[in-house]
Parts: sequence; structure tokens; C-alpha cells
Amino acid sequence: MAAVAFSASSVQAGAAVGATLFPLVGPFGVTAVRQVVSAITLLAIARPPLVRLGARRLAPAVLLGLVLVGMNFSLYSAVERVGLGLGVTIEFLGPLAVALLGAGRASRRDAAARVGCGALALAGVVLITDPLTGATPDPLGLLAGGAAAVLWAAYILLSQRAGALPGVTGTAVAGLTGTVLTLPGLVLLLLALPADAVVHVLLLGAVTGVLSSALPYSIDLLVLRRMPRSLFGMLQSLHPVAAAVFGLLVLHQVLGGVQVLGIAAVCAANVLAVLATRRR
Repeated sequence: MAAVAFSASSVQAGAAVGATLFPLVGPFGVTAVRQVVSAITLLAIARPPLVRLGARRLAPAVLLGLVLVGMNFSLYSAVERVGLGLGVTIEFLGPLAVALLGAGRASRRDAAARVGCGALALAGVVLITDPLTGATPDPLGLLAGGAAAVLWAAYILLSQRAGALPGVTGTAVAGLTGTVLTLPGLVLLLLALPADAVVHVLLLGAVTGVLSSALPYSIDLLVLRRMPRSLFGMLQSLHPVAAAVFGLLVLHQVLGGVQVLGIAAVCAANVLAVLATRRR
């Protein structure tokens, strides 16, 4: 559990650092440099025998790479428009869905509990939009956060399959896949920047890549080999909290009281859903 807590803090600290690069390279540029750094780091560690493993065994890791690119780009697009704390909380609905839908067949009582948890999460999302003040967050940002939620759920499912590969090979292959997809666009973005700005982007991008990708995704992959998927989903409740904290500390993004209550409601819905699952 401590490993998952460290992973969540690392991800959100890296996301906050990466968000400072939006004025220079935008969400896509941050996603791309994060993938490059992650791939270089993990390939150097894992040195996967790609030819010996074969295409069939590598397929889940390749698909995981596609999902990671989409998830990171969607999240950064949401963060750019609605802030780190709110963007990550919307994205967090993905693990919540895994917890609710991955519990298998349920009795009438358990089905009612699932509906209650879903209603609590929905209420949290409504509170996040802060309807009482009329200052509704950017709809495109909320939509991007929703896309990230779907892809995060897919990430959890695919990480278990990619975890069948030895060591952190699955994460390394996923990073390599993401790099192949995003590197051409990153090169074009960097060529359009002054030399000093390129150095700045690469340095902070390296920090973002290690904190948000190489380190936590490897931890998640190893943890999912030993921890039930539903319990892993519950512990993801730490992500919105960590995002709100690092959004405040690094990006100076202050959330309203109603929005904080919405974040708490979404986290509580996830915890209650998984507690019910573990009881069964």
C-alpha cells in the first residue's frame, strides 16, 4: 500500500511540473517528452529481449503504450483547461468504474450499494463544476477528463496483462510504443523553440517523465502482480488528493470549498465501492 501511495504522489508531482511547460509545447509536447524520457529510462533498465518474446506476448504492452499516450494527452488537455486537481478527479472516475464493474455478480443489496456509490460519485462531479457560483469549468476540459477516465480504466486492465512479462518489460515496451507515436511531433515543436527554451523543456520534461511515467508505472505494474485489482482501484483515491495538493504547491491553483467537497465525494465513492467488494 505504501508503494501505491508513493506512486500516486510521484505521478501528480510530475504532472504539476509538466503543466508548467504548457505555454511552450502544449499538452501534446509534454506528453511526448514524458514518453521519450520514460522509454529511455525503462529500456536501459529492462533491456527486453523483444525478438525472443515475440509479437503475441508483446501485444498487450504495445496496446498499453497506445492507451498511455491517449490517457496522458487527454489528462494534460484537461489540466490545461480546468486545473490539475479537477482534471485528475474527473479522470479518477475510471478506476472507480473498475471497482464498481469488476466485482462480478452481485446480490440485490450489493447492487443497491453499487448504485449508491455511483450516485455519490456523480454528485461529486456535479459539485466539482461548482454550480452554486455559476463559474462552470471549461466543458472541453471536463470532456478531456472524461476521456482520460476511460483510458485510465483500460490502463488498469492492460497493466495486469502486460505484467505477465518479466520485470518491467511491459512498461518499457509501452514507453517505446508511445515514443514512436509522439517523437515526430515533439521534434517539430522543439525546432520551433529558441535554444534556451529547448534546454528548459528537456530538463523539466526529464523530471516529468521520471516522476510521472518511469517510476510510478513500473511500481503499478509490479504491485498489480500481488494486489487484487479492486483494492488497487481503491488506493487510487490518493490521486485526486495528491493532485489538489501539488496543484496548489506548484501551480498555485486554489480550489473552492464546494469543489474540494466534490473531490472528497468521488474519493469516498471509490473507497466504499471497493470495501463492499472486499467484504464479498
